[in-house]
Amino acid sequence: MDDNKTGWAAKAQFGVPGFDDILIGGLTRNRSYLMEGAPGSGKTTLALQFLLEGANAGEKGLYITLSETEQELRESAASHNWSISESIDIFELVPPENLLDEKQQQSLLYSSDLELGETTNRIFEAMERSKPSRVVLDSLSEIRLLAQNSLRYRRQILALKHYFTQRDVTVLLLDDLTADVLDKTVHSVAHGVIRLEEISPEYGAERRRLRVLKYRGQGFRGGYHDFTIQTGGLQVFPRLVASEYRARRESFALSTDIAELDKLMGGGIASGSSTLIIGPAGTGKSFLVFQFIAAAIRRGERAALFAFDEELGLLFARSKGDGN
Repeated sequence: MDDNKTGWAAKAQFGVPGFDDILIGGLTRNRSYLMEGAPGSGKTTLALQFLLEGANAGEKGLYITLSETEQELRESAASHNWSISESIDIFELVPPENLLDEKQQQSLLYSSDLELGETTNRIFEAMERSKPSRVVLDSLSEIRLLAQNSLRYRRQILALKHYFTQRDVTVLLLDDLTADVLDKTVHSVAHGVIRLEEISPEYGAERRRLRVLKYRGQGFRGGYHDFTIQTGGLQVFPRLVASEYRARRESFALSTDIAELDKLMGGGIASGSSTLIIGPAGTGKSFLVFQFIAAAIRRGERAALFAFDEELGLLFARSKGDGN
């Protein structure tokens, strides 16, 4: 991967090491990308990290929100110990109940009265005032409702794409997938598509994962990648690729400190190999493993034990009871 990192500086990075690695350095600049996921999947958090990373690099950012208030966005950032700097503008298209608030009259949006074209013009006005390098538009579901039909929605998305392209900005279009009909319009228009998912199994904690569905003109790490949302933002764990960890190493025998067993195995267990110990309950599988680990520790090596069927406390108690 080191050879690929030579072009990372030219891309718009998220500042999330695992995620930038999946994207082979970040997003190609001056393109529009779709980030979709159900509510609560982490879109807003990742979008804020995208703008904050741009601010750290001296780039102007603009967050256009049709679904959340500016206060909610700032509180969300504060929950991660982030401070939204002056280099990031938040343009809020607020509902009509704020009509009497003089401080917010310049950004009023009557979703039931204004035409889609007027909404788009307000977005363009915010762009001209801010002149950003990175833009987040949250969310497309509001624009889809205003468009009322697929044809008009597609034309409006194309108009937004061409407008953004002419102004040399990198855009994240957020979609919460709340439409009754799954519309793939933006999939065909966007330069790349990223999907965030939250899975709630019947047992155990929820699981979050993401996947890059599309990225024109560039390779990326395909498949699903797990991630968590912690204080400080997303932590992404790219899926492992066996070929990247393949290395030629000289093999040697690792002694179990049981002379007879080592003799049976030709001197011990071959380094770099996998050995399966099988047998019914009570035959001594765990004790054999503990002896092998103890032998490794006596040689000054590090060892790891992963237990699934028994608690570690019980395993350690059993090992001490056996004199190990």
